[in-house]
Amino acid sequence: MIEANIAGIIAAVALLFLLCIGTQIGVALGMAGVLGITLVIGFDAALAQLATLPFGTTNSFTLAVIPLFIFMGAFATYAGLTTDIYRAANNWLGRLPGGLAIATTLASAGFGAASGSTVVNAAVFTRIAMPEMTKFGYDKRLSAGCIAASGTLAALIPPSILMVVYAIVTEQSISKMMLAGLIPAALTLTALIATIYIKAVRDPASAPVLRVAVDRKEKWRSLGSVWGITAIFVVVLGGLYLGLFTPTYAGAVGAFGAFLIALGKGKLGNGTLLNVIREASITTTTIFIIIIGGMIFSRFLTYTGLMDSIVDGLLALELPRFVYLMAFIVIYLFLGMVIEAVAIMIMTLPVMFPVLVGLGYDPIWLGIIAIKLAEISLITPPVGLNVFVVRNASPVPLTLGDAFRGVTPFVITEFVILGVLIMVPELVTFIPDLMK
Repeated sequence: MIEANIAGIIAAVALLFLLCIGTQIGVALGMAGVLGITLVIGFDAALAQLATLPFGTTNSFTLAVIPLFIFMGAFATYAGLTTDIYRAANNWLGRLPGGLAIATTLASAGFGAASGSTVVNAAVFTRIAMPEMTKFGYDKRLSAGCIAASGTLAALIPPSILMVVYAIVTEQSISKMMLAGLIPAALTLTALIATIYIKAVRDPASAPVLRVAVDRKEKWRSLGSVWGITAIFVVVLGGLYLGLFTPTYAGAVGAFGAFLIALGKGKLGNGTLLNVIREASITTTTIFIIIIGGMIFSRFLTYTGLMDSIVDGLLALELPRFVYLMAFIVIYLFLGMVIEAVAIMIMTLPVMFPVLVGLGYDPIWLGIIAIKLAEISLITPPVGLNVFVVRNASPVPLTLGDAFRGVTPFVITEFVILGVLIMVPELVTFIPDLMK
């Protein structure tokens, strides 16, 4: 057996090596944790963790909310709700300066409330909106930028998988986390739309005003196609706010509602239901593997006392608390360029969360800041995942350089919103504090 500090260094090096050779993040965390426990306590103890932790972690009523929300998003996708939302937004806003891009942003936000996946949002709306905007003469850089940026709204608009993971890892209220995202999401959406509008007004050639008229009857008819997902969103969040049901029951209501919409629209034939089950199961399994691996690694840090040592050591520096927050921001932005957001939370929160909460930061506010950072990292060069998704999914020829140039104004906007949320934390905590 060796000392805990040395074992921690060896486990960290092993984790970095596994990530560098392309090992799935959950598996890498689990293997590094098993190695650390073996070095400090013994191989039998490591095997005992492998035998009990996977079942003990996933055998949780609270965790059931994850697959339920994933099912809700899968049913919404197969029901064609993306097309319905986009058509409605385009009918009402298409003739404004930058109207198609604004419609894309609003539709992406609406679908984000159902899917909870930033990557899915970006991929779906790239295929739907990119050809439309190109056909009407939009600059493809602006088109790619607004699709990549609006796709990240799925992380902040409840119900969000990232909110659930954060609440579970930090033992916070899932309901409060979801309600805390409402004002920041609305603020971000408004800021993205303002960015598009300003860009269109200053450079009309990049976003020509449409000359195609849509009669009033068609506008109202298009709204009728989005009532279902709107009702689900209102029922789920309203039930959480009023305390009518738990987040897990809310997930069940949302999934069942999306299933009924898909069934009513005749979208579940020809093996579609099996495809929904398959895709939702794969996504759920991937997330659970990350959670299990992170729990094994966290157990290693806890057993060896390394976690307490790291936390105590950081607090002993007695730096201004804003410095700790800035370090948290930099770490999240850096890791977010190369690692998915769920894995970042699993890796960093066991250490950073007690430090920042111990310094007086509100845990719910901190969760929204963490999710906002994950959102920004998805579009930040050089490895913004959403930008790569838009570029690869685009039916229109698009270089990576064009995609990153197009998203740059939106990155600046996101940082401005982040600064506002840091300076005015009540924007996050106001609604959760009113929760019954």
